[in-house]
Amino acid sequence: MNNESSNDTRTLEAEVRDTVGQGGNVQEKVRQLTLRVLSARSLDVESVRQTAGAVLRGAQAAVQKELEQSSGQTHIARDHLKQAVTGLDVALAQFAEAAKLTVQEAAGRAQKYSSEDLKLARADLASLEKMFVETLQSSASVARTAAGEILYDLAAHTRIYGSAVGRQLKETLPVFASHIKEAGRTQVGVGLHLAKNTSDLMRQIAAGVLSGLADHIRPEHANLGTSKEKDK
Repeated sequence: MNNESSNDTRTLEAEVRDTVGQGGNVQEKVRQLTLRVLSARSLDVESVRQTAGAVLRGAQAAVQKELEQSSGQTHIARDHLKQAVTGLDVALAQFAEAAKLTVQEAAGRAQKYSSEDLKLARADLASLEKMFVETLQSSASVARTAAGEILYDLAAHTRIYGSAVGRQLKETLPVFASHIKEAGRTQVGVGLHLAKNTSDLMRQIAAGVLSGLADHIRPEHANLGTSKEKDK
């Protein structure tokens, strides 16, 4: 991680901690914070994983003290942590939709991307949901706290019932597959003319993240519940 990315990650962690601690519409605030960072970075799994990890660390730090107390604040803290996780999930879903829209709009403008660049982007996108669950699990394992237990339950819930990003990928990945096939047919004879356009793919996806085109995404599991809560 370079210094700029490291600074961005630390800043995001601190902002999420403050946001979750203040309460209010935690899900929406975390979504916005996450998208701001994603829009400024390249599309690669490791970068997105770093962003997700920072969000979860910040959220855990904000609620841990309350979760350790036997008070009326415990229920609120648990809810705020789940809202933060949902905000992260929705942000990843919006990122996946922005990628789909970028490719579709480029095709509408007759802008061509190489099949190689599309394949690389598709491979990273295809791993987003797995990365989301793995980051929940790893954050839970590192924490070994009440907040970690909640994250572990949310990871288990996501594996069974899916996520907002997973549902969005069911729409995004076929679009990429279609354009990869088309690019493979047209690339012969175009050759070097693609180079200028392909360099814009990641930048255009990042720009699309904050365009508002995907604001309608709403996860079906917005009110995530842990197994322990359901047994109460």
